[in-house]
Amino acid sequence: MPKDIFFKNLENITKPLLFIGSDDEETDKLLIPEIINRLNKKNCIIANITERNYKQIIPHVIKHEHYAVLKSPIDINLAKELNILAIEMGLPHDKIIMNTDIGGLGYGYEYGFSIMEKIKLEKDDKFLNFPIFTDASTEALKTKEAKSNDFTNSWGSLDKRAKMIELCACTGVISAGANIVVVHYPENIKYLKGIA
Repeated sequence: MPKDIFFKNLENITKPLLFIGSDDEETDKLLIPEIINRLNKKNCIIANITERNYKQIIPHVIKHEHYAVLKSPIDINLAKELNILAIEMGLPHDKIIMNTDIGGLGYGYEYGFSIMEKIKLEKDDKFLNFPIFTDASTEALKTKEAKSNDFTNSWGSLDKRAKMIELCACTGVISAGANIVVVHYPENIKYLKGIA
């Protein structure tokens, strides 16, 4: 689809929009501002802005009145530092959403989960008291258990297994306090709404 058609059709969308960059910080320095400047909308969620590209992206987010998902490594102090840097550039408090990152399974998931819990406990810290966005499902679906058929039949079909792995990852982060959760399998939404 030519990019002009893409941007023209954005005007017909009435639902809130979430844009996630390429995850290549150098590319996103160029890509995300271009998308923001072509949106012709306000109050979209722009992700993921990091310590390496926030200087190039935050001014566009501020100008067009969007929400910024500030992504930091799994560390409460680095998350707070990035929030402070964005606020010092003029990003309003009510436009900040945190992404403290997370692994897909195992220790990386557990550690990411615990960081979310710690942030939610810091209710009086004005530099941490923001909604939390998580892409735990994407990380979980990158694991070999969710994308490989090289397992015995006792593991079940790949499609059902991937859906369950995503559902488990999302359930955990919601219980840890995540406010915005990316979901790849739409059929999982009905289950997640029941626990949110």
